[in-house]
Amino acid sequence: MVSPVFVGRIAELDTLADAFEQARKQTASAVLLGGEAGGGKTRLVSRFTEEAGYAGAHILSGGCVELSSEGLAYAPFTAALRQLVREMGAPEVAALLPDGAARDLARLLPEFGEASGDKETETGRARLFEQFLTLLERLAERRSVILVIEDVHWADRSSRDLIAFLSRNLRTAPVLMIITYRSDELHRQHPLRPVLAELGRVEGVVRIDLPRLTQTEVAQQVAGIRGDEPEWAFVRKVYERSEGIPLFVEALLESGDECGLPGSLHDLIIGSVERLPEETQRVLRVAAAGGNRTGHTLLASVTGMSDFDLEDALRPAIAGNVIQVDGRAYVFRHSLIREAVHEEMLPGEHNRVHARFAEEIDRDRSLVPPGRAAIEIAHHWYAARDHLWALISAWEAAGKAANAFAYTEQIQLLERVLSLWDRVPDAEERIGAGHTAVLELAAEAAVISGDPDHGLKFVKAALAELDETAEPERVAGLMLRRSQFKSDKGKLGALDDLRYAERLVSSPNAARAHVLSRLGSYLMFINETVEGSALTEEALRIAREVGDSSREAELLTNLALGRSLAGDLETAMLTNERAIEIGTMLSSGRIVLRAVANNVDGLTNLGRSTEAVALALSGEATAREYGRYRTSGTFLANNRAEALETLGRWDEAVEIVDNALAMDPVPRIRAHLLRVRCDVAAARGETELLRHLLTQVGALYGEPHVYTQEWMTNNRLRVEYHLLRGEALEALTVADELLSTSLDAQSGKPALGWSSKPMLGWRVLAQGRLVYETAAAADPDRARAVLEKADALAAHMAACGPVAEAFRLMFVADFDAAATAWRELSRPHPEARSLFQAAVMAARHGDRDGAADRLRAAYPLAVSLGARPLLEEIETLGRRVGATVAPPAQACPAPEPAAPAAELTPREREVLRLVALGRSNREIAAELFISAKTVSVHVSNILAKLGVATRGEAAAAAHRLSLLT
Repeated sequence: MVSPVFVGRIAELDTLADAFEQARKQTASAVLLGGEAGGGKTRLVSRFTEEAGYAGAHILSGGCVELSSEGLAYAPFTAALRQLVREMGAPEVAALLPDGAARDLARLLPEFGEASGDKETETGRARLFEQFLTLLERLAERRSVILVIEDVHWADRSSRDLIAFLSRNLRTAPVLMIITYRSDELHRQHPLRPVLAELGRVEGVVRIDLPRLTQTEVAQQVAGIRGDEPEWAFVRKVYERSEGIPLFVEALLESGDECGLPGSLHDLIIGSVERLPEETQRVLRVAAAGGNRTGHTLLASVTGMSDFDLEDALRPAIAGNVIQVDGRAYVFRHSLIREAVHEEMLPGEHNRVHARFAEEIDRDRSLVPPGRAAIEIAHHWYAARDHLWALISAWEAAGKAANAFAYTEQIQLLERVLSLWDRVPDAEERIGAGHTAVLELAAEAAVISGDPDHGLKFVKAALAELDETAEPERVAGLMLRRSQFKSDKGKLGALDDLRYAERLVSSPNAARAHVLSRLGSYLMFINETVEGSALTEEALRIAREVGDSSREAELLTNLALGRSLAGDLETAMLTNERAIEIGTMLSSGRIVLRAVANNVDGLTNLGRSTEAVALALSGEATAREYGRYRTSGTFLANNRAEALETLGRWDEAVEIVDNALAMDPVPRIRAHLLRVRCDVAAARGETELLRHLLTQVGALYGEPHVYTQEWMTNNRLRVEYHLLRGEALEALTVADELLSTSLDAQSGKPALGWSSKPMLGWRVLAQGRLVYETAAAADPDRARAVLEKADALAAHMAACGPVAEAFRLMFVADFDAAATAWRELSRPHPEARSLFQAAVMAARHGDRDGAADRLRAAYPLAVSLGARPLLEEIETLGRRVGATVAPPAQACPAPEPAAPAAELTPREREVLRLVALGRSNREIAAELFISAKTVSVHVSNILAKLGVATRGEAAAAAHRLSLLT
């Protein structure tokens, strides 16, 4: 009773076509298609993809299943991968990915060989996400791709996260994602709701709410099914009864009693099944227990029927369109039909059939698609209410989930193990692990999946079962976990837990080295640098004694951090180089990239920002090779943006921040990126944007922060915000709070809240001088008090490195010397700021000519940067001293046009160099870590500036004009 005529949905088809056209123009898009069960979502998508396939699109599809809600991870993506392997072969698919990257996909499909042996589970899922992203981008280079993911109301957490990740990051590849879901299933607490809300805010994402059919469309559907023109009165009754839901129209026509009133929706749906032979109904009930799709061989094994008997039993159901044949499997025409059939099972039959499925799949795991056997068995034993085997199979499935980087699903299955524990007397012997060990494993999974709420619950329960005198190292490990969860939630007590853990492990062994590593680094971040470094050195000695090279390299990066905070930047960088050597030997991307990031930061603090940019770019390329761009790579991108910001290359810095944020980095890296964007917004005078960004990082109202550097930076940015708004006294208040908190009232020395990192400290003090100068006229006493606090802090600080020294010169009001220092460091914004401040000082002493000279030097710097607030200050002071700061208009004759070398920005030069080497836009985007769309804009600008029409002509002009040297 399915209409051969496609009815209605013209507007929806047009929307899908528009989205596909957008994707084909190198701007990826996604469509969220919601509708009621039975509303025709699948029919609409099938019609659209059929037409798109004729137009040359590569259609990939996969669907979520009810089993996903029990822990089956990545079901739609595994299905799409399996389709791709059938079409192309595993070797060709693997060839689309970086070397070795397919080994991550082997965790989902065995066709890709042996899974990666990388034990760094914290970033495993991020790597897997990047492999899917890269795979789709590479496929789309051949032809446009449409990825259909159906029934995401059943999606597991990992699949939901991957969908969100791809939606944010497939921004330039010709890929259209179509995501369908049952809107009537989305209760207020449904986990898909926040995902849909987030995706709805992503550029290029369109939402379609599929309406019910109109009465006219129902008439067309009825006519298509019956093959004749129905009477209008008959159509009206069918329409009223079905309420315009296509599946119900079909069921009503099939029932033969279109105007009858079945007692329930279930009765309406099941009507077509009840007219089938009893044997057919029995087999359908068995098939329904297997899910919406069940293989022929599996169904024959469970029913105990021969191939011929099974086919004879199912033939009436196929003829009645209750189920359909798809290869060697049987698929219910609609999931509502399967659900209705499954509900017809008696309790004993239900348990018995599910147990048979579990037994047969366990006997021959090839009866189900690769990677699904463990969760299928766990599902069926749990549905059969067999506590023993439900526990055993859930334990196995939890291990499989962890192997696939599906840690949220692992937690879900471990919780099932824990819930069944008391119902199985010998549970520990059955799974080979104790109750506490299960809790510890769940806590570890919670760390990796970023679930501190569950994690704290598991840790609390595990600690209640342990005796610290009998198992001190085990308790210490749990205290480390609890400390991390508290930090993640912003709760107090993390340091107390770390110190408690340190007291439990006094012997110089691997456990103590682990605890000291965490405690030492934590102390450094809260500015207890001396103690933190000492504990790190002790842990380093232990690691070397026990031969733990991985721990040694990690501790070296921690030690380098301490030396950097103490101002010994050169030694810190050498220490990081040793860590890089060990990390390279161990093939540990995490260690190598952390040390590289530390050295990028060190170069920036030493005033070598151009070198920092180059090292960061190299590090980001390495991050992609290791499949760690979303974690380590985005941190390096943040460091690159910081370096570019100091060089005044603000457009590039903003572009990097935007691209890195689209990768959905972890919260702390996200906050770092937003702070870089805050600095640019403040310098450009983007007041509202700055307010919005400060709210996102939790800085606008002085929210507390556990880490010293973040706290100081947040407050420094708050001061910038108030200065930008002309709120001198509010800025003074924040500066006073910052300096008061940082100064120990008893000793008069820096307190724990003050970072020992020289560059950061002197930068805050230099800002304190500016606040004093701004607020002195409004409240001289308070301004003087703030400056005195700054003086007290400065007395205990050393200026280590040229950047810290330049900020120190600004603090002591030697602005001319500061301007010279900034000029030597190629940092135009603080140079212009120092020149302006020097002009203010000259004007105060009556030196109008001196003030004018300094303003004229500062003016072009501010103009080139687009530093609007500073530019306005320069122009205002210029008017006060009677000086013209802008260069005079050029008299005729007109000057010669500027050479292209002067017109091209630094980024355009980089792009031009790669164009001259014959790189495509996508290759340039990958090398410079920007989007292909951005590269296209740069290339267009280059062609216009060089006055050429093609990339070849641009390359020739570049060589002719010596633009590549």
